[in-house]
Amino acid sequence: MAETHLDATERDWKQTVRVYFTPVMLSMLVLGFASGLPLYMVFQKLSFWLRDSGIERSTIGFFYWVTLSYTLKFLWAPVIDRVQIPGLHKLLGPRRSWIVTAITGTVIALVIISQTDPSAGLLPVAIGAILLAYSGATLDVAIDAWRIESAPNEMQANMAAAYSLGYRVAYMTSGLGLAIAGWTDWNWSFLAMASAMALSAGLVFLMKEPATGEARRALSGNFAVKVGKAVVEPFRQMLGRLGLWFIPVLALVAIYRLSDFTMGVMASPLYSDIGFAKEIVGGVQGGPGLVATIFGLFLGGVAAFRFGLMKALIIGLVITFVTNGAYAWLAATANAEDVWKLSIAIVGDNLAGGFVTTVFIAYLSSLVDPENAATQYALLSSFYGFFAKFLSGFSGLLADAVGYVAFFAITAAWTLPAAALLVFVVTLGSKAARGEHRFAERRTGDARADSPEAATGPTGEPADPPEKG
Repeated sequence: MAETHLDATERDWKQTVRVYFTPVMLSMLVLGFASGLPLYMVFQKLSFWLRDSGIERSTIGFFYWVTLSYTLKFLWAPVIDRVQIPGLHKLLGPRRSWIVTAITGTVIALVIISQTDPSAGLLPVAIGAILLAYSGATLDVAIDAWRIESAPNEMQANMAAAYSLGYRVAYMTSGLGLAIAGWTDWNWSFLAMASAMALSAGLVFLMKEPATGEARRALSGNFAVKVGKAVVEPFRQMLGRLGLWFIPVLALVAIYRLSDFTMGVMASPLYSDIGFAKEIVGGVQGGPGLVATIFGLFLGGVAAFRFGLMKALIIGLVITFVTNGAYAWLAATANAEDVWKLSIAIVGDNLAGGFVTTVFIAYLSSLVDPENAATQYALLSSFYGFFAKFLSGFSGLLADAVGYVAFFAITAAWTLPAAALLVFVVTLGSKAARGEHRFAERRTGDARADSPEAATGPTGEPADPPEKG
C-alpha cells in the first residue's frame, strides 16, 4: 500500500479532530489511566493514609523516596526493550506483555497495601509501596515504547494528549479512592484501585501490538555482546543520529519546562499567604482548572497536528511566559476576596500546562527510534525530570529572597533562554534535532493504520488494510 503522507499545513480541521476517535487513541487513553493511577496512589493517597493513621510527617517524607523509581527507570529500560516475558511474549507481543506484567505488579502491590495497618508496622506498607512504585515506573517505560511505536511523528502530539487525559482520569479516580476510604476504610479503597488496574490489564488484551523491529531487538551472542546491544547501542544510535546537535537538544529538553516546574512549587503557598480559602482554591482547581487542563491537552495536540510540532513548541513557550506572569500579577494585586483573579491565574496556568505537556511529550517521542523506544525515551524523560525537579527544590529559597512578585517574574523569564535555544534548533538544527527524522519503523503502513490519512487512499476511497507484521 502506498503511503499517503500529508504535511501539517495540508490537513483540514476535519482530519485534525477525527484523529482523536481512532482505536489507537482510545487505547492510549486507557494506557494513560493505567500509567497515572499507581503514581497518584503512591505519591498522594498513601501519604494521606499514613498521616491519617498517626504516622509522623518526617517518616512520611521518607516514603517519598520510593518515587525515585520514576527518575531512575532508564536504568532498567534496556531490559524492557530486549527481554521477553515467557509465555506472554508469544501471546501479546513484546510491548503488551511488559505492560500486562507491570500492571500485574501494581495490582499485587495494591492488594498487599490493602492488607496492612500502618499503626501496627510500616515494613509491609513499605514493601507494597516499593513494589507499586517500581511496577508503575516499569509500566511507564513499556507504555511510552508502545505509544512511540504505534503512531508516526505527526500523530505523537495527539497520542500525548490522549495519554495525558487518561492521566487526568486516573487523578479523578484516585480522588474517588479517597472518597471510598471515607465511606468504608482505606483497605477497601486500595482494593478498589487494584480492581481498576486489573480491568486496565484486561483491556490491554484488546489493543493492537505495534509492528516494529522486534527481530532487531532480539539478543544473541555472548554476555558482552548482549550488554552492548541492550545498553550501549541505544545511546550510540542516538548520538550518531543527532551528532553535535545532541548537546543543544539535551539542553532544550532540560530547560523547556523549567518555568512550569519551578513556579508550581510556590503556587499553593501563594494561595495560602494571600488568604484564599482552601475550599475556594480546590473548587477552582477541580472545576474550571480541570476543564482548562483537558482543553489545553487537546489544543496542544491540535496545534502540533495542524501547524507542525516546532511551531507548537514555540506557542507553548509564549503562553507559558504569559501565564507565569499572571502569577506575578496575582501576587502583586490580589487579596482574599479576588476570586476572579485566582481563577484567571489557575485557568491560564492549567491551560498552558496541558498544552506544553502534549507538545513536549511529542517532541521527546520524535527524537526516539522505535527500535530502542523504551531505553531512549526513558533516558530523555528521566533527564528532564531530574534536572527540573532538582532545581525546583530551591524555589522556596528564591521566593524568600526576592518575594513572590519577583519570583514569578523570574520563573516566567526562564522561558526566554528556552525560546532562544528552540529558535536556534529550528533555524539551524538538523532534521533529527527538529524531530523530523523519518524512522523506517514509522514509515510502514502498519504504523499508520489508525491515522486519518491511512483510513482513506489518495482519492478518498477506502485504503487497503495494512499487512500483518
